[in-house]
Amino acid sequence: MLDYVIIGGAQAGLSMAYHLKIMGKKFIVVDGEKEIGASWLNRWDSLRLFTPTEYNHLPGLKFDAPKGHYPTKYEVSNYFKTYVEKFNIPVQLNTLVTSVRKTEKCFHVAYKGDEIEAKNVIVATGPFHIPYTPPCHTKMSESVLQMHSNYYKGVHQLQEGDALVVGGGDSGYQILNEVSKDSSRTVYFSGDTKVKTLPQQFLGKTLWWWFTKIGFLSYNKYSWIGRRISSSLQPVIGTDVKEILSRNNVKPEGRTKDALNNDIFFENNKVSTIKNIIWATGYRPNFKWIEGLELDGNSYPKNYRGVSNIDGLYFIGLPWMFTRGSATLGGVSKDASYLAGVIENKDQELK
Repeated sequence: MLDYVIIGGAQAGLSMAYHLKIMGKKFIVVDGEKEIGASWLNRWDSLRLFTPTEYNHLPGLKFDAPKGHYPTKYEVSNYFKTYVEKFNIPVQLNTLVTSVRKTEKCFHVAYKGDEIEAKNVIVATGPFHIPYTPPCHTKMSESVLQMHSNYYKGVHQLQEGDALVVGGGDSGYQILNEVSKDSSRTVYFSGDTKVKTLPQQFLGKTLWWWFTKIGFLSYNKYSWIGRRISSSLQPVIGTDVKEILSRNNVKPEGRTKDALNNDIFFENNKVSTIKNIIWATGYRPNFKWIEGLELDGNSYPKNYRGVSNIDGLYFIGLPWMFTRGSATLGGVSKDASYLAGVIENKDQELK
């Protein structure tokens, strides 16, 4: 029987694997994809991190890129592969977990046609589970090409004609920027045009240098400042929103209210010429496959810094699990270190 099963082979799962390796635990990392780093490779081709190299290190191995460089999704994926190889992390791919249940004997981690037994389970599946698309998308004509940002790779996927990008976060504005570079295409935008923006560089230093200097990334969600930050809309980082919205072929239309065939109804207008829609409308969490787990009002697991209501079941990589950086490549290491300490203390108590 294994000591631990880690579910998820991206930054959160690999960070925990590093610590379990040091502690001499018998464990395996399982992932539903066919290769390590696939969760990044599946995103759009031009994606770059908005955090520079020096803030993207996992425990024990620096990200091999120049200081101040903003890595591509391919570089992140290759970094993960190197990480697995360097620390000889046991990984089982093509293993999509369908249920986790605890018995008196152990945890049973089931996947298609088989299951793994372990004394403990660490869930590291991240914050991006079920792509969310507003209900009105079902009312649109089949002639309109629709895709969630989770499946968007590049403009080569789009058919000729006008496009619509829905969603005013980092993904929405990065995709809007890319799609609207072709000035011959009218691109409608549905999202917050008054969103706060932050540059990647300020007074000769990176934004993340300033964040670290003032402690912005260290405020935890239980503090007064942390509660204020976590409940406010997150700024768009490193994208010139004003410049994008000022382009002649970009038409902001406010919130998308409804649709019928080729007619899309916005707060400010009705448009009937749109041939492509990219829904950068986020994700919904899904933890229903874990038996007996308590969820909070946002459908995320109730936990304190990764420790759940089920003895032996842990989480890592959740958004705002403790700080703003909990679900980020550069921020997950601190949570992993803390959780490793919890595990080590528990083991000492059991001896």
